[in-house]
Amino acid sequence: MPLFFRLSLCVFVLGVLFMPVPALAAATHTVLPGESLYGISCNYGITVASLMNTNGIKDHLIYPGQVLSMPGFQASQNITPDTRRPTCIVQAGDSLWLIAQKYGVSYQDLMAANNLKNIDIYPGMVLNLPAGTVAQTAPQVSRGGMFERPTPADVDLLARLITAEADGEPYEGKIGVGAVVLNRVAAPGFPKTIRDVVYENRNGIYQFEPVQNGWINRLASSDSLKAAKEALGGADPTNGATYFFADYSKSNWLWSRPVSKTIGNVIFSF
Repeated sequence: MPLFFRLSLCVFVLGVLFMPVPALAAATHTVLPGESLYGISCNYGITVASLMNTNGIKDHLIYPGQVLSMPGFQASQNITPDTRRPTCIVQAGDSLWLIAQKYGVSYQDLMAANNLKNIDIYPGMVLNLPAGTVAQTAPQVSRGGMFERPTPADVDLLARLITAEADGEPYEGKIGVGAVVLNRVAAPGFPKTIRDVVYENRNGIYQFEPVQNGWINRLASSDSLKAAKEALGGADPTNGATYFFADYSKSNWLWSRPVSKTIGNVIFSF
């Protein structure tokens, strides 16, 4: 073979050998509202430092809609947090009961899976989920308003109950008391009208003390009337609670129920 062709062949072979190999595309994750670098790193089983280095992040700030490259994962792997590890990141307003409803498990199972001694959780906390759990339709926090237009008597009764139960509480707590009544109307095991819920008597005991002591007959305050209308419009700061009680209550039964929120001096629970 002539020297020229041999040299040309060597150059071609070397060129092929040292040709740069295109980098494999990395898997990506689109940031959702409420997510943090820590929570994302936990879900993918990577470190925060590697996530920051891969994406050139100098601080810990990320924003919803931001697309992050996931170190160690290729796009062809189609990796998502849910397929790697059954975990859940607690969002503002979440409770163990709401999360359990979302994933179709009991809140006791969630406590056991995370070695929790109580039901206290906080936004950003990463919870382990029992293996095989799948997200269900999220529980409805706002009822979206009454399906039937309430009568003036219903509005007045609800406002009077709010006045009797929470006249000294923050305005949000007043709405919460009204929401509990309406949540009961919509929930199984309770009467189906506002009046029947307010005046419900089980085994000779009224569900709401103002009905028993007569305070339900006092005129409603203007704030309570406004709060009643907001609750009837769908507002629910309690995240779907069906019970409420004062924080000084000594009832073991009430305190045994999963707490959804505390507003002022009132505990809201399921």
